Amino acid sequence: MDYNKESFLDGKMLLINKPVGWTSFQIVNKIRWLIKSQYDLKKIKVGHAGTLDPLAEGLLILCTGKWTKKIEQFQGQDKTYSGIFHLGATTPSFDLETEVNSTYPIEHINKDLLIDATNKFIGEQFQIPPIYSAIKQNGKKLYEYARKGETVELKKRKVTISEFKITKIDLPKIHFIIKCSKGTYIRSLANDYGLELKSGAYLNKLKREAIGNFDLKNAMSIEKFEEIIQKN
Repeated sequence: MDYNKESFLDGKMLLINKPVGWTSFQIVNKIRWLIKSQYDLKKIKVGHAGTLDPLAEGLLILCTGKWTKKIEQFQGQDKTYSGIFHLGATTPSFDLETEVNSTYPIEHINKDLLIDATNKFIGEQFQIPPIYSAIKQNGKKLYEYARKGETVELKKRKVTISEFKITKIDLPKIHFIIKCSKGTYIRSLANDYGLELKSGAYLNKLKREAIGNFDLKNAMSIEKFEEIIQKN
């Protein structure tokens, strides 16, 4: 694959393995800065095809130059995730961004109940996004309302779960694989799953394994990308 000034300006798609702790915006800024610095460019367009939360890791598709016009076609593809739900507790953000605010019994939960609950989430459904999210409502991001303690009526969004499998049971944690449509919040699914189990749940860990036919196995770290363009 060519890595030179012209190729980045003409347009290139990059598969990046986003580490935990980085925002998707920070990844875009870092890659843009590396390209500009290496090739002495005053500016270059770089964008991502689907946000990953700071606490999540995994596949992030980036497009450069003229290929930023193609971002929308990548955004619309199904996503595949692996991760861990922690049962018996909830958090306001539905993940580890905030502290546990309630605990619930899990003694009644067994393998049959877990599998039966997963089956109920397969297919098309309406999902309420987390209040701690970047979705805009009335011109403000939802997390801006949440951090100020303001209440806002959350609008349901139509999503599709095409696959939901439990891969390991280690109560209070369960490991999963989920394939879903654009716009699905796995954090919201964790919260809804806990309710279905007549308990509580929050997202403990999340990794994006694939976007359409693009697989995390073919992605590179930021460090690897920096090494490649410096060699070129």
